[in-house]
Amino acid sequence: MLATLMPLFSDNMEVRAYSIFAQKSDSYMDAVTQSTSAFDGAGVVTGLEIVNKIGLETLSQDHMVFVEINNVSIFTDIAGQCFAPHDRVVLLIDPSIKPEEMYVNRLSEIQNAGFKFAMRKLKPIDFENYRPVLEKCSYIFLDHRNIDIDKAHKYFEHMYKDMKLCAVNVNTREEYEELSGKASYDLYEGLFFRTPVTKGQKELVPFKVTYLQLLNVVNESDFEIADAANVIGQDAALVVRLLEMVNHMTSNRGVSSVRHAAALLGQKELKKWITTAVTKELCSDRPSEITRMSMIRARFAENLSKYFELEPFSAEIFLMGLFSVLDQILEKPMKECLEMVKISTDIRQALLDHKGRIYPVLEFILQYEDAEWTDVSRIMLLNKMRKNQAYDAYLEALDWYRKIISIK
Repeated sequence: MLATLMPLFSDNMEVRAYSIFAQKSDSYMDAVTQSTSAFDGAGVVTGLEIVNKIGLETLSQDHMVFVEINNVSIFTDIAGQCFAPHDRVVLLIDPSIKPEEMYVNRLSEIQNAGFKFAMRKLKPIDFENYRPVLEKCSYIFLDHRNIDIDKAHKYFEHMYKDMKLCAVNVNTREEYEELSGKASYDLYEGLFFRTPVTKGQKELVPFKVTYLQLLNVVNESDFEIADAANVIGQDAALVVRLLEMVNHMTSNRGVSSVRHAAALLGQKELKKWITTAVTKELCSDRPSEITRMSMIRARFAENLSKYFELEPFSAEIFLMGLFSVLDQILEKPMKECLEMVKISTDIRQALLDHKGRIYPVLEFILQYEDAEWTDVSRIMLLNKMRKNQAYDAYLEALDWYRKIISIK
C-alpha cells in the first residue's frame, strides 16, 4: 500500500484542501497485479484509511480532503469506512464512473450520506455525455493547458452554477501567478509550489538571522548545551516552546532556567527540537504548507534511513528533509541558503548537487510525494523494501507532525 498527500491552493497561496492519492497494490513488484491495477483499493478505500488513522484535522484542519475512488470501490460501504464528518470528504471519481443508471443511482445514495464528488480526467468533448454524473459533482479538475477557461466558465456557470473549477498540472510559478492573478480557478494543484527560487527576493529580517545562528550552534559536531540555551533565551517564543516540549516529554515540573530545560532534553533531543522549532518560526510568514512539507519530509526521511542502509546517518537525513525547502522558506536560491547554515557535506551534496550517499532518500521522497508509483516501486525493489514499509513510515511521519503541531 502506498499513499501521499497533494495540496490544493487558493488564489492567495493558501492551502484549502488535500488530495490523497493511493495505490493499494504494488503493480511493479507484483506482476500478477499489473493486469488488475485498475481495481486497487476495491474492498477498502485507502484514502479513508489514512483519514481514519491520522485524523482529518491533521490532514486539512477545517478544509476538504479529496479521496480517490474507482468504479469498483464506489460500490463498497464507503459511509461505514469513513469515521470523519462526511461533508468534509470529497470523493474523487474519473470517467470510469459511467453516466449509466447503476452508477448514477449509487452516486445519489452516497450523496445522500453527506459526501461530495469531484470529477477528474474528463475530456471537454465528453462533458455533455457525462451530464448525469456531473450533476452530482461539486468540483471538476481541469487540465488548464488543454482548455479555454473563459469558455469553461461560461459553460459551467450555465450548466452547473455551483461547480468549483480546479486547475491541475500547474507546474511552474509563472503558470500559477498568471492563472491566480486572473482568478481563473477556485483551486490549483501541481508542482509549482516546489519550483526552486532562482533569485533572492528580500533580505532576512533580524529574528530569522537569530534562528539561523541557533541552527549553526547545534550543527557543530559537539555543541555545548549552554551555548544553545543562551541563544534560545534571546527569543521569548522559543523559550515558551522549549518549556512546553520539556513538560510534554518529561515528568519534571521544577524547571529553573532555560539551561535546565535544555539539559533535561539532552543534546540529541535538543538538537532535533531546535531544528523543528526554528523551522516553524522561519516558516511563520510563509504558506503553512511549507511547514508541513518540511517537517513531514524530515521525519519520513529519518524513518526511511534504515531501509536504505543509512541508519547511522539518520540525524543528517532528518536535517536534509527539513532543509529541502529552505529556499522556499528564505526566498533565496538554495546555494545562498546553504551558505548561511552549517551543514555537512552529505546534506549540501544532496540539496545542491542532487547526489551523494544520502540523496537517494530525498529522491525517493520526491517521487513518493508526486505519486509516481512506478518509480517508487522500482526504488523499493532495488532496496528490498516491502510493500507497507514506506507507507508505514509515511503514516508515522504524519502522526509525528500531528503531535508536534498539537503542542500548545
